Amino acid sequence: MSRFHIGLIINPLAGLGGPAGLKGSDGVAEQALALGVEPKAALRTRTALDCLAELKGRVEFVTFPGSMGADLLADMGFSHRVLGAIDPQHTTAADTRKAVELLQEAGVALILFAGGDGTARDICAAARAGQPVLGIPAGVKIHSGVYAISPRAAGELTARLVAGGLVRLAAGEVRDIDESALREGRVTARWFGELSVPEEGGFVQQVKQAGVESEELVLNDLAAWLEESWEQGVRYIFGPGSTLHGLAENLGLATTLLGVDVIENGQVIGRDVTESQLFELVESNPARLLVTAIGGQGHILGRGNQQISPRVLRSVGLEHIRVVATKRKLSTLAGRPLLVDTGDISLDDAFPDVVKVWAGYKEELLYPLTARAE
Repeated sequence: MSRFHIGLIINPLAGLGGPAGLKGSDGVAEQALALGVEPKAALRTRTALDCLAELKGRVEFVTFPGSMGADLLADMGFSHRVLGAIDPQHTTAADTRKAVELLQEAGVALILFAGGDGTARDICAAARAGQPVLGIPAGVKIHSGVYAISPRAAGELTARLVAGGLVRLAAGEVRDIDESALREGRVTARWFGELSVPEEGGFVQQVKQAGVESEELVLNDLAAWLEESWEQGVRYIFGPGSTLHGLAENLGLATTLLGVDVIENGQVIGRDVTESQLFELVESNPARLLVTAIGGQGHILGRGNQQISPRVLRSVGLEHIRVVATKRKLSTLAGRPLLVDTGDISLDDAFPDVVKVWAGYKEELLYPLTARAE
């Protein structure tokens, strides 16, 4: 299996102000160090990464130099690549923001970061919409909803994602308290934005019967979500399979069970199209592609939907692919990744390590994806 790429950013100054009684670390790190406080952010990150020890062969980290990640990863024996440059004696918030930018350009599936609310603010300032991130709590103030409840919890959730467990994406608020006001006895918190944060997803949805996921109700929920989010003038490609056919039926659309169909503005404009017909429909028009996984096998492209060719995929854009699958279908994969086999190796390699799977009404799961099975 191809390696799962994780970004790692450690704020080495996080948490210094706590033991020194300074109500935070922003702007007082040197004072805390002068008082003899020892940095703990790397130690707390080590606790998280210990949970990935058995998955070392499946993970590659991308990180920043020295105390911002590279030193710890080298010491723990994790495969990693180092980007950027820092002043080893003086790391800054700008370093964190730059690290986020470079890790995103490198295409990491998840950014793990260790720090407090100030670090979360810096991550939020540079993260793209939808970029999954997860905080390892290492700061004095942890009011933001983007941190795991403990370093070990952050590691266990990351391991679950790497191993193919169901992980849901949720919006986490970034909040921070004004430390200067706090030192004067005033608590003043501000909202700075939201980040996409993974959280543990259940294997079953309590809907119709206790402990049983109802396929019919899930497809109805998915249809409602899609109908709410239709974009005018955008062409929606429905791949083959019972999941997407059932979704279309819930939308009142007559699509084919085993063919590829195209919908625009709520109307079917192409039924059971060929590759050339599909390319003609999307070549010069914005499009979204909906595909599902073959149950028990996991292929989303290259099996039964060859009409969705490499040139069609490039025209649509990989960022505009939506995987639709119920949690029951994903559970049949037993942790194995979703698969792509487009016939174009360079295109296969351009797919991300994880994809967002629509699994219910406004419910997105993160799930591993690869072009190379074990």
